[in-house]
Amino acid sequence: MKQNLGIKMSDIKQKVKIQFLDLSKGFLEFDGELESAVRGVMRRGSYILGEEVEAFEEEFARFCGVKYCVGVSTGLDALHLILKAYGIGKGDEVIVPAHTFIATWLAVSCSGAVPVPVECDEQTYNINPSLIESKITRRTKAIIAVHLYGQPADTDPIKKIARKKKLKVIEDAAQAHGAKYKGKPVGSLGDAAAFSFYPAKNLGALGDGGAITTNDRKLYERIKTLRNYGSQIKYRHEVKGFNCRLDELQAAILRIKLKRLGEWNKRRRKVAGTYLSRLAGADGFGLPSVPSWSDPVWHLFVIHHKRRKAVMEVLKKRGIQTLIHYPIPPHLQKAYQDLGYRKGDFPVTERLCSRILSLPMGPHLSLKDVDFVCGVLRQFGH
Repeated sequence: MKQNLGIKMSDIKQKVKIQFLDLSKGFLEFDGELESAVRGVMRRGSYILGEEVEAFEEEFARFCGVKYCVGVSTGLDALHLILKAYGIGKGDEVIVPAHTFIATWLAVSCSGAVPVPVECDEQTYNINPSLIESKITRRTKAIIAVHLYGQPADTDPIKKIARKKKLKVIEDAAQAHGAKYKGKPVGSLGDAAAFSFYPAKNLGALGDGGAITTNDRKLYERIKTLRNYGSQIKYRHEVKGFNCRLDELQAAILRIKLKRLGEWNKRRRKVAGTYLSRLAGADGFGLPSVPSWSDPVWHLFVIHHKRRKAVMEVLKKRGIQTLIHYPIPPHLQKAYQDLGYRKGDFPVTERLCSRILSLPMGPHLSLKDVDFVCGVLRQFGH
């Protein structure tokens, strides 16, 4: 006998008409190509550091306009391996954005160094270059420039500071596959760059994956060794390494998806363009700003409103799914309470984190659905 709890199914699950991101549509578009690629790997019976990884590394390096690429297990591991390969560790400091996903900070912590946050620019959400130099000390070894939400960071002034202070510039390009800064591809702007291939990324695997791009031959060779137990020749271990390898199945999938990345990014730009034009002048909403030198790829479309919760509730009632990236900044997370930061230390970041929300975005989101979302938002408060 079923117990009547007096709860309607409609109260438990709100029907979603417009998903935040529908990954199943992307899979269907490939019409068997992904299955064929996976079967090819299975027929060959080679699953670790084989021809698919090598081919993907060559293709992705060419896509990013660099000489070298190393496939690794995750975006976090990519950042960590770069820091480790540069010898950055205990007693060192690394400049990071205050507003970013915590993985940027965690990579620094994993290396043994200390993340030193810098306030973000409220218009682009990225690190504010004008505030970096005041945070540099004799212990600073690198600056991590995050291209947050698919928008390139203002890299030239960051590189100018780095050259002056003899620091490394590391790109966190986990959300920016195919973005460009002053016509140059993200992944080629600093000394090295870290990418993530988490399934929801612009270039996403069917599981975890990551890569490092660079023009530095010595760094490339060292990272190849570090990712594979500190070994390039089996059972000969030159250094204390890790198991951080991109596997053959994911590499095969990424090779297929890389061919469509340009087209999918174009579709994202159309979605973003529709949001920007339809929401221009909408009362109370802050929209992302795109500088003239930036060609973003819109991994996320992030707006802000002081009544975020109310906005999200209205959208939910209309069947529109939204998310928040990211509600609690790293300096206020329990994981980093040892650094001693308090609420109010980074007011721009904290204000954004209390107001931002991410609207549905993806290469398979119809412009009709975007119009519907915009219509609901423009009616808010009226």
